[in-house]
Parts: sequence; structure tokens; C-alpha cells
Amino acid sequence: MISHFLRITLIFFVFGAFAGETCVDGLKIAGIRLEGLEVTRERVVQRELIHRVSGNFSAETWNQEKRRLEGLDLFAHLELTCTASDSGQVLHYRFSELFYLIPSPSTKKTDQDGWMLGLALAHLNIAGEDIRAEIQYRTSVNPWMEANEFAFYAEVPWLFDTDMSTSLDLVRTDSWDNLRDYQEKSWLARLGFKKGISKSVFGLAGASYRYLENFGYIPDGSLGILFDNRDAALDPRRGFYSEWRFSQFGGIPGSDENYREYLTDQRLYFSFPRLISAVSLLGRYRPGNQKFYDRLHQGGANTLRGFDPDSSIHGKHEILWNAEERIVLLERRPFSIFGASFFWGIQAVVGMDGSFLWNARELPAWENYRSSVYGGIHILIPALSRIRVEVGYSPDVGEPKITVGLFEKVDTQRWFSR
Repeated sequence: MISHFLRITLIFFVFGAFAGETCVDGLKIAGIRLEGLEVTRERVVQRELIHRVSGNFSAETWNQEKRRLEGLDLFAHLELTCTASDSGQVLHYRFSELFYLIPSPSTKKTDQDGWMLGLALAHLNIAGEDIRAEIQYRTSVNPWMEANEFAFYAEVPWLFDTDMSTSLDLVRTDSWDNLRDYQEKSWLARLGFKKGISKSVFGLAGASYRYLENFGYIPDGSLGILFDNRDAALDPRRGFYSEWRFSQFGGIPGSDENYREYLTDQRLYFSFPRLISAVSLLGRYRPGNQKFYDRLHQGGANTLRGFDPDSSIHGKHEILWNAEERIVLLERRPFSIFGASFFWGIQAVVGMDGSFLWNARELPAWENYRSSVYGGIHILIPALSRIRVEVGYSPDVGEPKITVGLFEKVDTQRWFSR
């Protein structure tokens, strides 16, 4: 009886010393409370938690949970406090949700069409299940409305409560491709799957169907494996992303293409206080019969900062590498507009780009290599990850080039702006 009384007294003394708010490292967890979830379902958060009732609290574990929860891109702000109980401490996770339905201007800068402007309507959290969908319309600025793009994107992170994420892209493009000199009138439907095998290992599968007016259709299918232990998908600070994928394009009656793609996508992150180092490498080897409209081009915000897009620079295969230092000027912080919650942050960056782009089956030579250095500012925001405003320079060009990009560079050079 006395020992029980002393234990309760000690617990309340420890918490009283910290005004009843600070969680005590090593103390038993008597309960977990999730507060402020008005739209998001609790299971979406619980999937990311590492702490468990009857375990012991760890400040290091909380930091890991915080990074994982921020990576969901659902919350403008989150914090953890604790209250005492007679059997330990109760963890209170408090959330401020992002405004989930966002009508907004839609901008994009591509190597093919330059700046495009339009409108978008995004839902970041359908049914509170972290399901997001977005519809977009964009048109070119120069020449005005000569290029047009309609798009629908959707992503389901857990399919039927299983650890399988599914993504769907539907894109209609009507644009003069000045890099390849043809009018691209195309429809694209792409479906992707990612299935968890273990904690950091995932199986990948995908398929797409692309129809180009006056050229025919190009189906493709892919299989791959992913090793991913990043601390967060959004603005990662530590860990690695290692993807290996094989794809077959065309190769069936009615398609005038028949080539394979061997892809590797490697990204490494490590950090010190307010300094984040990011290194990436993207390689694509594409043997087979590939038509001009699928040739790779380089130059611009999404490939080689310091170079303009150039129709004379093209190839079947490529290697792109990047090394970047990010200095955190302003950690992400919440703000609100008419009661709607958002967040923002600022990072200064300096880095180097390098690339090989070639056509032959053999390994590339040094005459196939180009590189540049750059510096700039990244603005972290919901949904788009970051806005990249950068100035690149290469001795081969001799003058600085101002570029503006969206998303992480590796993402844009693979999917968004090629």
C-alpha cells in the first residue's frame, strides 16, 4: 500500500515539475489519445505510430513518429503532451488538419511547353482515409493557349485495409512539341501498385496505355522492387530510397514500338542540425525499337539546371546525378487563411547536376557528359512538396539560367515534366 502510494506521488511530482505537459523518457505508457482529428480517421494515424500502450516512452521514437506523420501531408501542425496516471503517463497527440479541399491556380513548368497556367481542384483526404484526388487544366503561356493539358490524379495509400498503395493517372495532352517537332495529341492512362513485403521493402507493379493520334498506341507493363527507409516521404532528412524496375514498352501487334527499360532510382539523405545532404542518381537503359516521340531530352528545371531545353540534345539512354545541400532557414510552421490551416517552410540550396545522354548500346563516353552548378531557395508547401526557385550555371553555356520547378527534382524528371 505504501509503495503504491509512493509510486503515485513520484509520478505526480515528476509531471508537476514540467507543468503537466512534458513526456518523461523511459516512463510506462498508460494510454494514447488522438485529439483534433475532425476529418482524418484514427487508423490513418495509428498506422504511423511506433509507441504502444504498456511500452515505455522514448523522445527519439516521438521524433520518428513526428517525421512519419508530417510525411502524410495531412497536418499543418502536430504536437505531443503527456498527463500522469496511476500506472504511468498518457500520451496526447494533438493535430491541426490541413484544409483538405483546395481550389487553386495550377502552374507547371515543363521542358516541352515552358510555363503553363490553369486551375486545379484537389481533395487531400477523401473519406478521411488519406485518399487524394486532383483534377487539373493547364494551358501554355507562350504561345498563349497553344498547348493544353487535362489531368486527373488519384492515390489510395491502403487498398482494402491492406498495405498496398494504388495510383491512377489520366492525362489528355494537345501540344506542339518543339523538342521533337510534332503535334502531340495523346491520351494516357497509368495504374501503379506498391505492396509492402517487410518494414522497408516493397514490391512494385505498373501498367499504362498511351494513344498518340497519327502514331498509334503504346502499352507498357513494369515490375520492380523498392527499398525505402526514409524518415518521411515529404521533405526527408534521413534514410535511403532504392528502386529497381524493369518495363516493357510496345511489342504487341498494332504498336510501332518495342523496347525495354531498365531503371534504377537511388536517393540518399543524411542531416545535421539545419543542414540536409541529398544525393540522387537516376539511370535508364532502353534497348530496342524506340520512336522519336519517346526520346529523352535534357535541359531546364527538371534535368540540367544551367542549360536550356535543346532539341539537338536527345538520346535513348540517360544517367542523371545530383548532389545538394539544403540549409533550413525556416522549419515548417502552420498558418491559416480564413480559418483554413496550411504550413510552409524555407530552405536555401546549393548543388551540382551531372548527366550522360547517349544512343549507342555501349557505355557512354565523356563527350556525352554535361554538368552544372546551382543555388536557390525552396519553399515547402502542402501537396506540391516544394517550389524550387534556382539559378544554374555551366561553363559550357557561360551565362546563368533561372529555373522554377515543382516537386522533388527526381520525381519531375521521371513522371511530370519530361
